[in-house]
Parts: sequence; C-alpha cells; structure tokens
Amino acid sequence: MPTNNQEKWLAHLSNSSKIKIRPFDPSCGEKFERVKSLIQSRLGKSIDVEHHGATSLGISGQDEIDVYVPVPPESFNNFIAPLTKLFGEPKSNYPLERMRFVTFIDKKHVDIFLVNKKCHNWLDSIKFEKYLKEHPETLKAYEKLKESGDHTSTREYYRRKIEFINDILNKVKLSNI
Repeated sequence: MPTNNQEKWLAHLSNSSKIKIRPFDPSCGEKFERVKSLIQSRLGKSIDVEHHGATSLGISGQDEIDVYVPVPPESFNNFIAPLTKLFGEPKSNYPLERMRFVTFIDKKHVDIFLVNKKCHNWLDSIKFEKYLKEHPETLKAYEKLKESGDHTSTREYYRRKIEFINDILNKVKLSNI
C-alpha cells in the first residue's frame, strides 16, 4: 500500500497518458558510461555517478537510462548549477532530496538525478535494488510486473511499482529485525 506521500505523488501523474515498455537494450551500459564521463568531466572524477533502474538490472522497462549522482546533503545545492549548465533546467525538483535533469544519448532518453545520499527514498531504492540482485526470482517478478504495465496509465503503472517495491522493503525490514 502506498504511503500518504506516495499517494500525493501518484495524484500528480497522468491517468490518461500510457506507458510504453520495451525489452532490455544492451547498449545502455555503454551509453551510461558516456553520460558518467560527461558528468565527471564537469564535476570531477571523485564524484559518484551510478547506473540504476531497469537498464542497470538488465530487464524490460521504459527504455530510459537512470543515472544518479548521490551527494551529501550539505553539498546538494553546490551541484545544481553545474548540472543545469550540462543538461538545462531541471524537470523536477524536491529541494534537498532529488532533482531530475533530462538528456539524450543517441536518441536514448536519460534521466539524471541529483540525490541527497542520506534521504530515506534514496536509501530505500538502494535496498530494493540490492534485494532484486540477490533474489533472481523477485527480479523476474518485477520485470513481469513492468511488462504487464505496458499501455496502462502512468498513474496505474507507478502505483503497481510502488506497491511491489513497498512489499519488498517490508520484507527487508522484517528480515533485519
């Protein structure tokens, strides 16, 4: 079940636009490396630039590459101007939590997220992906969930994903008790 904040976020998504799911594209790893090099050329080689999401997991998805730049909260605002110079104005902004930029590499959609590496949403996403990597049967179920979302509304697609993710995070939490 989505949390209150997740419900608020879902409410802003379209209930009429449709999601398109595509098979995994093996060229995404090389394209991620190009974006990573670009970001590190501007921000420095010591900056973490990470590949997450469906393309990092090798599964079907929305045919986009998710790139994350996790930074300490006290440094978050220092990275906004350089990333804006590279990728233009952010497409979404949750102050001191997450900011999304968009670019394209060889016509491939790339989302670049500046994230507060201490934010609970970021930490939860790391736990979720770790669980998927350690449990291939759950990774396969997640891919099937994504594939079954083809041509559903954006809101419905993300509702299903959130419910699945929350179930996994609850399992992780229970196993750590």
